[in-house]
Amino acid sequence: MADRIFDFNKIDDNKDQITGSDVDSSLVTWQIVERDDKELSADCPIMVLSEEKEKLPKHAAGVFVNPVRGTSFAYTEGKVEADVSGKDKDGRDLNHHILKIDKRFIDLEKWLGENHVSVRLSGESREEGYCVYKIRAVTPDGKNIQSDRDSFLQLIIERLKESKAPDDEEPNDEMTEVGHQDLRDINSMLNFLACAKKTLPKNMQSWADRNIDLIRSKTITPEERRHAERALQMVLNIQWKGEYFAAIDPVRARQILDEELYGLERVKQRIMETIIQINRTHTLPSYGLLLAGPAGIGKSQLAYAVARILRLPWTSLDMSAIHDSEALTGSPRVYANAKAGRIMEAFSQSGSSNIVFIINELDKADQNSINGNPADALLTLLDNIGYTDNYIECRIPTNGVYPVATANDKSRISDPLMSRFAVIDIPDYTPDEKKIIFQKFSLPKVLKRMGMRPEECVVDDRAISVILEKYRDTTGCRDLEQAAEHLAANALYQIETTGVDAVTFDAHTTRRLLF
Repeated sequence: MADRIFDFNKIDDNKDQITGSDVDSSLVTWQIVERDDKELSADCPIMVLSEEKEKLPKHAAGVFVNPVRGTSFAYTEGKVEADVSGKDKDGRDLNHHILKIDKRFIDLEKWLGENHVSVRLSGESREEGYCVYKIRAVTPDGKNIQSDRDSFLQLIIERLKESKAPDDEEPNDEMTEVGHQDLRDINSMLNFLACAKKTLPKNMQSWADRNIDLIRSKTITPEERRHAERALQMVLNIQWKGEYFAAIDPVRARQILDEELYGLERVKQRIMETIIQINRTHTLPSYGLLLAGPAGIGKSQLAYAVARILRLPWTSLDMSAIHDSEALTGSPRVYANAKAGRIMEAFSQSGSSNIVFIINELDKADQNSINGNPADALLTLLDNIGYTDNYIECRIPTNGVYPVATANDKSRISDPLMSRFAVIDIPDYTPDEKKIIFQKFSLPKVLKRMGMRPEECVVDDRAISVILEKYRDTTGCRDLEQAAEHLAANALYQIETTGVDAVTFDAHTTRRLLF
């Protein structure tokens, strides 16, 4: 950061200064600033407090007061009690007014003041004021952390600092719901939304309001209430992120691909060409990846490698186990045993809206299902315009989803579905490639797994030729690893039972073992 204490992205004095006939402007001291810093520090603070009366220490215990106006912090030192105006029983003014506040944290400060939460601020005195970069929930004496409330507070702060400043047209004082997998009860969800509602997509804010009203209604059945709460918990478990994606390092990306698989140069190049556009657009490619080829050649490994390259969490869906499209899109809440679909469950389990969605065996979805082809239910997910889960009853944004599918037989995939992917055909390995894979990957991997040293199990070139001869009609490398495990296990048996130091396999002994 430069010489300035603050490097706010945008400050609009006319627009963001709090004014209005409904607020006593003589008490309003803060200036709202819009920022998107992901790390908090004295240079990138949550808020700045005045220090006209006294300097605040590095750790200052107290409470926020005047929650309607949201203008001050009463420094109690954990020794005195402040009233709603920020004064102690002797009338001494304990207030340190808020001079500036990050727009993302306005609702949090309001909630802390309304609930009179005892907090300990960590900050640094600068020329411009006391720069607050950490807030902890503490006991009234300021000595101990309130574990449950502080855990909740840190969750809120973590979500807010990862979010962007909310738009001005969004109401900032309504209670809606947002959450996390640890926010199970209605009170914690309401508290979370009061502080971090704007981290939800806009359509979900009103959706959450409707579900809260439904839960509070006295006219619905317990079953309906349970479904509404479950739907909220699933949505609130997800960290909803923006559409910006960081550039990838091409050198590191290629290194990751080489670590996963040997050879396949054209395939790796095609993968790099497909995803490198992120470096210019900072958005995901318009098309997902479909890795098509025979079994055992490493399609799934390549899919996981893409997730590593993009530095995104991944979730997988096995289409061979899906025989009904409703399993993907969820069932309506009218049924007692209704539940969300596999797609929504995958979002919830990953905990993020920006994910690599790995669809295994896309060609094995049941096309003859009475409820339609399950694979075609993926179309709305792949269009990146959002899809609606029948159970959630809300449009789920999908612009942060990058699909990577695998298939053995492309001819079994429908044309509309194929059009959503950039198809990469992966050929089988040549005999020479398989020989190198056995020597440098399969055998060393098996020996490491079995706790053996390389010199304890040696397979000569003629023995490898015997292995390749046996599996010449099979695709992929899985059989090579099984052969390596067979030989390594035999070597270990001889070492443990006969006392030899090492075993070398030639063509004759290998043929005798494998054939």
